This record gives sequence, C-alpha cells and structure tokens, in this order.
Amino acid sequence: MKGRHRSAGSSGAALKMGAAAVAVLVVLAGSWYAFQKYSQPSCGASTKLTVSAPADIAPALKQQVADWSNQAKSDGNCVDVEVIEAASADVAAAIAATSKKSLTGVGQANGKTRIPDVWVPDSSLWLQRLRAVNPAGVPASAKSIARSPIVVAVPEPIATTSFGWPQTKIKYTDLIGKVAGDQKVKLGIVEPSRDSTGLAGLMTLAAAATASAGGNQTQATQTATAALRALAAGRSSLRDDLMQKFPRGSDPQALSAGLTVAPLSEQAVIQYNAQQPPVRIAAIYAEPAPLALDYPFVILGKEHTAAAEQLLKVLSGDQFRDRLGAIGLRGSDGVAGKGFQTPTGAPSALTAGQVPEAATIEALLGKWQAITLPARMLAVIDVSGSMLTKVPTAGGADRMTVTLEAARRGMQLFDDSWALGVWTFSTQLDGAKDYKQLVPIGPLVSQRNQCLQALQSIRPKQNGDTALYDTILAGYKTVQSGWDQGRINSLIVMTDGENDDPAGGLSLEQLIAELKAAADPAKPIQVILIGIGDKVGEGAMRQITDAVGGGTFVAPDPAKIGDIFLQAISLRGQAVQPK
Repeated sequence: MKGRHRSAGSSGAALKMGAAAVAVLVVLAGSWYAFQKYSQPSCGASTKLTVSAPADIAPALKQQVADWSNQAKSDGNCVDVEVIEAASADVAAAIAATSKKSLTGVGQANGKTRIPDVWVPDSSLWLQRLRAVNPAGVPASAKSIARSPIVVAVPEPIATTSFGWPQTKIKYTDLIGKVAGDQKVKLGIVEPSRDSTGLAGLMTLAAAATASAGGNQTQATQTATAALRALAAGRSSLRDDLMQKFPRGSDPQALSAGLTVAPLSEQAVIQYNAQQPPVRIAAIYAEPAPLALDYPFVILGKEHTAAAEQLLKVLSGDQFRDRLGAIGLRGSDGVAGKGFQTPTGAPSALTAGQVPEAATIEALLGKWQAITLPARMLAVIDVSGSMLTKVPTAGGADRMTVTLEAARRGMQLFDDSWALGVWTFSTQLDGAKDYKQLVPIGPLVSQRNQCLQALQSIRPKQNGDTALYDTILAGYKTVQSGWDQGRINSLIVMTDGENDDPAGGLSLEQLIAELKAAADPAKPIQVILIGIGDKVGEGAMRQITDAVGGGTFVAPDPAKIGDIFLQAISLRGQAVQPK
C-alpha cells in the first residue's frame, strides 16, 4: 500500500504564506509604533488663547479650561489656554484706551493690563459703557456663562428685627424710607464707577428714591440726592474693604457701630458666611431685583474665534455649572449646580434683566461723581443779550432760565465739602471788566445760600456781547491763585455764543498762549466749557480745552443743558491732560 505524501509544491506554498504573514505582522507592528510615536500631539503649533476674568469666577474657569485643554490634546487638537485674573474695570479701561477714550470714574488704563482674546467681565454693564465711547469696541451681544443676583446685605440680627427677614418681602422703596427716617442706618457700597455690583445697586436705589417721591420732581431730586450722599459716605474702593465694615460682634454696641445695609452679590454673601464670621449676613432679595451679574463671554480676538467658540460650548455644560456652584455662582440660566450653598429666601432661578441704555448709566454716574469728588470750582455764566433767546423745547423759557435751573440742580448735588464761586460775564459788566464776581470761591458749608441767591439774581444784559476769551483767562488765573491740593480745581464756563468783544480783547491764539504760559503741571486746573445752543464756537472751544486740559460739551438743544452739565461735572474724575 502506497503511503500518501504532500506534494513539494503544496509545502512550498505553505512556507511562503507563513513568511508573508510574518512580514505583514512586522509591517503592521512597525506602522503602529510609528503611528503611536508621530500621532502624539507635540503642540508645536498649538492655538494660544488668553482669557481674562475677575477673581470671582476665575477658579471655576481655570478648572474647566484645564480639563478641556487636556481632552483636546488627547484628541490631537492642541489649545493652550491661559486664564488671567484681572478686574473688569482695568480691562475695560484698556479697551477704551484703544480708541483714546476713558470711562467715567475709571480713569486711564493700567499699563500692565492686557487685552485678551476672550474677556469675561462680571457684568454686561461694562459692554454698554464701552459702547458709549466706541460702538465698535466690543461685540453687539455676548452670551452669559454665569449669574449672581444683587442682594441687600444686612447683618442677620438687624435683618430680623428691622426688616422682618426672612418672612417679609422687602421693596427698595421701603429701604429708602428706612434710610431717610433712621439716622442709625449705615449704608455702604463698593465704588459704582469701578464695580458692577455697586453700579447695579446704585441704579436700583436711585430709581427707588425717585419713585418714592410720587411724581414730585423737586422731592424726587432731594430724595435721590440724599440717598446718593448716604451711599457716598459709606463707599469703599474694594469689596473686601466694605465687608470689613460689617459688625464684628452681636452685642448692641457692635451692631450699631457696624455697617447696616449694602448692595452685594449673592456670591459675596455666601463666601462671607462660609468664613463663619461673628455675625452672619442675610441676603435680602428685595424688589425690584437689580440687574444681576451675568459674566458675558466676549470674544475680542478674531484670530482664534473658532477655538473661543468651542470653549464657550464647554462652559455651557453641567460640569461647569457644578464648578460655579462650588464657589457660590449660578449657571447662565440662573439655576445653581451641585455644591451651591443656597441663602435663606433665595429664588430657585433668576429672571434676566434688561441692561439700561448707556446714556442712563452715564447720567447716573455723572451725578455720583458730582457728589463724591471733593472740588473747588469757579462757575462762570454768560449773561449776554442772546441768553434771552426763547427755547421752544423748554416751554418757551429763555436760555438764561434753563441754564440757571441746571446750575441750581447741580448745586443740590454738591455737598458741604465743595468750594464754589460764581461769576457772570458779557461785556463791561464791572466798569471796563467784562466779568463780575458775585460770590468768591469759598466753602459751600458757609456760603451755599449766598450762591443760590446769586443765581436767583442773575439777569441777562440786554445789549451785552460775549467777551469769552478775556473771561476764560481771568477765571483760570483766579482758580490758580487759590489752588487747593486736596481738591479737584476747575473752571466751568457756560456760554451760548462765540467770542465777540467790540473792545478787542484777546484773540484765540493769544488766549491759548497766555493759558499755556500760566499753566503749572504741578497745579492742574480743568477747564470745562459748555456750549448752549447751535451758535457756539465749538471748534475754538475745543482748541482751548485741548491746549490746557479739560473738556468741551455742547447742548444744541438748550433744554438738554441739565444733562450736559452733569456730563461736564463728571469729567472731574478723569485725568484729562493737555493734548
């Protein structure tokens, strides 16, 4: 019987197939090694993204960004994100400076502040304020990534006995009534021109003060002014400083010595109570609710928009909401995440408020600046014949009447720390002089009535002309002669016409030369010129204020002179230098 044998051809084929299989495995193994080696992201060309945010939200942002960056690297997408802690006011000042502007009360930008690719300020109020100075400076809209309502912070023992907390619903008009009727109530606020919490609280309190007057304009002005002055007396530059003013003990003496009421963010109260202070702070959710902090996500850098938009999506998830909750913030919809320590009486969700118009914000800050900044000012008012011109939009009153009314209302804002003098000018008012002193510059505490009486006595000179340039120089030198280091020294001139002096007088070039020669950099004086109506020499006025420092403001409609006057007064808080 013959045995069966494999053919030599079959055996050779099997060997070849085995060798081929081994070769394939070797190639595959080598390919996998190469893939593993070269597919690991080296991030040599990674996308770099800078995000600037205040300390309130920065911890949660840093955690979320770190997770996202690591995940992006594992997916082969390299994004290098740097979260920079910076106060919203500082970044806003830097953005405004790019268009050579400054924000009321904020001043010049810190030279160390960087403009980031993504900015997360604490409130959309900053965007609105920036749009007022440069509409193209920030996007038209931005999505919120977190929220924190503004509450009335009151020591718990006082909240219980004086406000009926937590059972009683409190309105801001009730709060205004308590402030007006109880001298023991000590108000506090963080500087509103630099702090969103302070500004939101200020807007709500000012509106409540006006509402409490029941339509009586005079009473509304007086009530609002009293409320603003009370706030100004207890203001602090920083939130931490304000928090230190709350009572350090629960005995009656300690409670009466400490801060009674302050608008603060819900987060600030949560974090304060977490430190187990001697006296806890109640968060009162008074009505109407002020505009909440909303932390808008603002994309400024166009180069990395795609990466920024991806980051925004990551900040919309539940993980970030929980990280916000851990530091006392709510999610963008007002709902809190895990770890949120809910204050007594807190709403479960928030209603998004409407951001006020920029003009409304600036008008209020102008009043605030007028009240809070100590000043020494000479007010010079045009009494030339043209001031008798009727103003159709003011019910037929003449320019003189609306100007004096604006000056009187402005004086109501000035507290006794001010020093004020009053002049009038036209032509040959005091012998050969074109200007006349009605009240010398002096403290309002002793001459307020004298200044008010002087304003009431002013009448236009029927055929008087406008010797503007001679008057400006004389006023400047008068302010300079008594310059006060502890105050903002300024000259404010209100006029409805161009320089017109039949006797000759200074030319524009001569005036500017004289002012520059008299100026002393160590003793700055702000020259504020206010034009009334559409016949003023605005171009010449701007040349004057640009040359010596200050500002020119024009109200084409004289009926708006009150608003313009407040804008001009608010300029005192800014370091305006000659150009």
